[in-house]
Amino acid sequence: MSPRHRPRPGSDPGPGSGTGPGPRPGSRPGPGPRPGRAKAVAPGHGGWTPWLYLAPALLVLATLLVYPVYQLGLISFLEYTQAQVSGGQPTSFQGLGNYAELFGDARFWDVLLATVVFAAACVRCTVAVGCALAVLLTRVRALPRLLLMLAALGAWATPAITGSTVWVFLFDPDFGPVNRVLGLGDFSWTYGRFSAFALVLLEVVWCSFPLVMVVIYAGIRAVPAEVLEAAALDGANTWRTWRSVLTPMLRPLLIVVTIQSVIWDFKVFTQIYVMTGGGGIAGQNLVLNVYAYQKAFASSQYSLGAAIGVVMLLILLAVTLLYLKLLRRNGEEI
Repeated sequence: MSPRHRPRPGSDPGPGSGTGPGPRPGSRPGPGPRPGRAKAVAPGHGGWTPWLYLAPALLVLATLLVYPVYQLGLISFLEYTQAQVSGGQPTSFQGLGNYAELFGDARFWDVLLATVVFAAACVRCTVAVGCALAVLLTRVRALPRLLLMLAALGAWATPAITGSTVWVFLFDPDFGPVNRVLGLGDFSWTYGRFSAFALVLLEVVWCSFPLVMVVIYAGIRAVPAEVLEAAALDGANTWRTWRSVLTPMLRPLLIVVTIQSVIWDFKVFTQIYVMTGGGGIAGQNLVLNVYAYQKAFASSQYSLGAAIGVVMLLILLAVTLLYLKLLRRNGEEI
């Protein structure tokens, strides 16, 4: 390098020289982030933002849920019959008297047991049918999958009173096609207690399984294909793959649809009321929701009907909290 182009001491040698303008002797390093010190966050930043987004939904829930629940609980502690509704007699505070009368009635415990057994059967059948059809959706071609999805969503979108009326006609002993196909003659499904419950169970499962099917099908689609291929290479059949591979991975979704099914099936009203004529012969097909309706509106014992509603609310709340506790114990998150 000629002396003319030789860089002076302390000058920038320019790009491509492979060296940079290092710090001069005695100079202090410039300001910069010190290692090991996190960036400070402004106080209160983001603390209220989620609640601001949730405020409209919370306001709607408070209007449509909190106030009716408060009124329900209030009426359950009062003497509230047709005389009080019409203003003929003043309302008096009963305390736990309505609950004592309710729990002392043997009919209430029979209806509660029937409700629990019926709801448990509906939940098990709904989840089983929905999961089986979700697995089937992953193994059929596009056109059958589309037809099955449309049929299931049509069943789910059908109003409960419409679906119940159609099912009563299908199983009618005189004009229904089911008895003719099965060769049952004039057998009445709604005459016997267990046959009537079975008929209502079929209708409840028919209108409830589509939600389970869609949710579980979406969950199966989210499972990596390598996992399913590894299970197939290990010789696992469909049942083994579902039991040992898919069920542990889909456990949060299964718990969600199970809790939803418990809430729906425990408070079934329309199907029982329409298909059994208000609770069956001599009330043999009563469930808690229909029993509360009869107490409140047929017998004008509004306080007892409200007490039954509070008991149902507490049972459903306890079941939901139990499932959430089990979910957290297993280390899962919804």
